[in-house]
Amino acid sequence: MPDDRIDTSDSSSGTGIASLDDLRRHLQWAIEVEHSTLPPYLTALYSLDPERNADAVQLIGGVFVEEMIHLALAANLLNAVGGQPLLDAPHLMPPHPRTMPHADPSIELALLPFGQEALAMFLRLEQPAHPGDPAEGDRYETIGQFYNAIEKGLRRLCAERGEDQIFTGDPARQVAGGPFAHTAGHLSPVTDLESALGALKEIVEQGEGAARTDVWDGDIDLFHPETRAVSHYYRFKELALGRRYQPGDTPESGPTGDAVTVDPAGIRPLRPNPRPDDHPEGSAIRAAQEAFDRTYCKMLGQLEQAFNGNPAMLGISVGTMYALKGQAQSLTAMQDGEALAAGPTFDYVAPEDRG
Repeated sequence: MPDDRIDTSDSSSGTGIASLDDLRRHLQWAIEVEHSTLPPYLTALYSLDPERNADAVQLIGGVFVEEMIHLALAANLLNAVGGQPLLDAPHLMPPHPRTMPHADPSIELALLPFGQEALAMFLRLEQPAHPGDPAEGDRYETIGQFYNAIEKGLRRLCAERGEDQIFTGDPARQVAGGPFAHTAGHLSPVTDLESALGALKEIVEQGEGAARTDVWDGDIDLFHPETRAVSHYYRFKELALGRRYQPGDTPESGPTGDAVTVDPAGIRPLRPNPRPDDHPEGSAIRAAQEAFDRTYCKMLGQLEQAFNGNPAMLGISVGTMYALKGQAQSLTAMQDGEALAAGPTFDYVAPEDRG
């Protein structure tokens, strides 16, 4: 994970990053990695009744917001080195189940209602790397190893060519604070090696915990300001084990704090991995799914604009996220002939078809 040590001995064999073009390609992959987590997290979140399952909604909703920050940080990193973030594209939205982009095939993503199967998927997705695990720029086994490869490649290129030859991007393309300023994460501009390493550290520690051996991610818990925030992996552990982590707890001890309650009656039985052709054209469910997909892709388009020279679009995209929430609530209130609740398909809709 990112640290203050400079390692210039690393060859490109483990990272796949030997040139500036390699670095830009891997940072675009980082954008795709961060985006790929959003549909599974949103599906589980939409399956929960927020009144009956306030704990789970708070925990998963917080992870989703921080993943949005990670997506923006990845875009800042790519912009900083002269790249052009791509987000509004069909290849970012293949049908589910799918594998995480460029990862080991064991990391599979599916659209599932909240439950033990979804939690097992989330725990695999956010699994911490072990100290000493190698950097892996492709077919990585953990996200931490992937970002470690980016860090090593970035340090190596800066050592060989100088920071001023690597960080050539227009600072005006950076996004910061804005609609995410009230969250536990930090969305900061990236303009040099120090700020780039800070962005990588933010992404990794919020996912797997500080130093790969800690439950905490280093931020203050937004909902419990008297304590530090729990990293994503260990938040999912809290949900799986039914108890919160408290000061003094470790990965080995497990959580020993307050109970985390889950009411099974407050979980909508969504159809797993729904597809548009599950329902006939013109049916109410399919029309609602298509409307959701149009709005979701509109949000991707707004984010892409925000990351490509129009940072003000970031705030507009947050408004679109709220519209998505309303559409999802209407959609999941519908039941099909098998008494399963409808859910979004997250299919790509071309800009000209979004209305």
